[in-house]
Formats: sequence, C-alpha cells, structure tokens
Amino acid sequence: MRHSRILATFAAVLVLCVAAHAQEVRLSKERYLDKCKGAWAGQMIGVCFGAPYEFRFNGKPLLDPLQPWKPERVKGAIDQDDCYVEMTFLKAIEDYGLDVTYEQAGKAFAETKFELWHANKFGRENVRRGIMPPKSGNPEFNKHADDIDFQIEADLFGILCPGLPQECNRLCDVFGHIMNYGDGVYGGMFVAGMYVASYFEDNDVGKVLQAGLACIPEASQYHKCISDVVRWHAENPADWLATWKKIEEKWQDDVDCEPGNPVNIDAKLNGAYIVMGLLYGGGDLAKTLEVATRCGQDNDCNPSSAAGVLCCMKGFSALDPQWTSGIAAIENTNFSNTSYSFKTLIPTCQKVTEAIIRRVGGQVADNAYVIPQQPPKAPEKLEQWTDKAASLGKVTIK
Repeated sequence: MRHSRILATFAAVLVLCVAAHAQEVRLSKERYLDKCKGAWAGQMIGVCFGAPYEFRFNGKPLLDPLQPWKPERVKGAIDQDDCYVEMTFLKAIEDYGLDVTYEQAGKAFAETKFELWHANKFGRENVRRGIMPPKSGNPEFNKHADDIDFQIEADLFGILCPGLPQECNRLCDVFGHIMNYGDGVYGGMFVAGMYVASYFEDNDVGKVLQAGLACIPEASQYHKCISDVVRWHAENPADWLATWKKIEEKWQDDVDCEPGNPVNIDAKLNGAYIVMGLLYGGGDLAKTLEVATRCGQDNDCNPSSAAGVLCCMKGFSALDPQWTSGIAAIENTNFSNTSYSFKTLIPTCQKVTEAIIRRVGGQVADNAYVIPQQPPKAPEKLEQWTDKAASLGKVTIK
C-alpha cells in the first residue's frame, strides 16, 4: 500500500511538472533581437513609404502609381511622431518601472515639448491642467477619444511583451488612457496584441490577427469592424477594392472628431486599413505596404503598423536589403525628441523585456527566454463612447 501511495504521489508530481513545462514557451535571444529589430525597421519603412500620401486620399482609394521605394527614404523616420512618441513611453517605463501609474505616465507625457495633434494634444493639455489619466482620455474631457493616436503608438508594448498579451494589455491600459478611451484604447491593444503573437508566428497573418482581436472585447465597435474586414476578405480574397468599398459603406459614417470633413482618423476605420494591408499583402512586404497605403486616410500610420507587425513576424534578417539598407546610415542618429537611436533602441527594449519576463515569473537564461504562456484576455469591462453621435451632433453610430 505504501509503495502504491509513493508511486501515485510520484505520478502526480510528474503530471504537474509536465503541465508546468507545457505552459512555458522558449524564445531564443537571437530570435527575439531579430524580431524586435524587424518590428522597429518595419515601422520606420512603413511610415516613410506612406508619408507622401498622408491625408491626401480621404474617403477615396489611392489608385495612382506609387513612388518607387528608395532605401534612403527611411531617414524620414527620424522625425516621425509615429516613432518618437512611443519612445517617450519607453523612457517613462525606464524612469518609473513596470508598475508605472496612470499619473506618472501622464505627467511624463505632459512634460514633452514636441507638437501634437488630436487625442494626443488634448490628452497632454488635460494632464497639464490637472486632469489625470484615465480621465484625460475620457470623452467627457477629450472629444478625440476614439481617434487613432494610441493606435499608432502602441506598437511599443507588443514589442516589449513577447508571448505576454495580458502584460501587454496592462501597459496599454495605463498609457492608452492618457489620450484615448474605448475604441481608441482597443485599437492600441489590438495592434500591440499582434506584435505579441508575432514573436511566435512567422508566416500565418490570420493567426496573428486573431490573437490581436482576442485582446479586445467582442462587443466593442472596434472588434466588430475588424471582424467585418476579415470576413469580407474571405469573400473577396483577390479584390482589395471590393472590401475597401464595403468598409466605406458601413464604417465611414463621419461620426468622428471632425464631422463634415472627409478626413477621418477614427481608430477602427484606420485599423481596418492596417488589416487590409496585412490580409491582402499575403505576407509580402511590398504588397502589404501598397494596400495599406492605397486605402487612404492616415496612410503613413497604417502602413507603419502593418509593416511593423509583418516585419516582426519575419525578423530583420529575412527582410530584403532593398527595404533595410538605408537604416545603416542613420542607425546612430537619435530619433527626434528622444535619446534613442536605432542602434540603442533595440538593447533598451531587450532590457525592459527581460524585466517583464522576470516580473511574470519567467526566466532569462544565457541564450533564451523561458516565458509563461498567457492566453489573450480582453478587458472585462466594456468601454464604449455610446453617445458619441449625439455629442458630435451627427447620425447614430452604425
């Protein structure tokens, strides 16, 4: 009997050990660095690819020939807010730690001097007036709450959190509410969630998209919009313009921060264009950039996020030199308003990532990271600007 109990105990311990092992994933440091580098390079390439067309095609697709890519164009990323704003968040994490509070994050943002627009601008002004996050991004105080701002800055948090979507959402919640609310925050969580998954998925864009969607509430307008795009792509896999028209018909409703103006920087609408680039790009960087840009509106931000996700999936070493060869000339140049260059940014991210892995009980080995598996988990409480149409004096949100 005693022998049987010993065997049973041993078996139970073995099961627990196997289960614990199954709930961990390994990521080599080499692969992490390659994907992290790819993620930043993708953002830089994407924003510069789309920059000539920013807000020149609003409510209409860009069907003209696009400028051919030249590697030296990537130098424009140094002065792009798509890059340097999120680096101010990185600096705040370095200064205050991983448990940075709403107030600490808000005050760090309020101290910046660079020019801002829309939700970012009013979120920063709110904090300067003493209206702290999360109120600073609430539509009660910020009528740009559903704008794209956090969505174009949230890449950072996914880059920092390989395989850790819940930790990523925790950081997005803190920083996203400086300037946004509801769908404006969910857009950031969705984009960041795709990066989180990209560290462990090299080829299947669909899996990465679904991992991002799992980070936000199904009942949100943002989730519904992106789910529409995924479905419409399945119906028209070879015709991006057919899907673009469906997006326009259902989701381009002018219930935004500038009613009556064809410019629309609503997070979910532009998020749909990010997804268009990824789905119709089919894993090809040139096609991804082209489709995300041709969709219009904020068409430097959208290809930046799409290319960032795709290049994180592929890793820097797998990218064609025609896209990356211009980076070497600027790798020691600090991004505007920051103390980070491309060359110092990657090891800084690695340092923070290692702290995050340790924080959640993972291990930092000599050549690899052992990361506890975290399933994506959407915020339990739905945030939705339900009276948006009435507030803006327009029609009911579709």
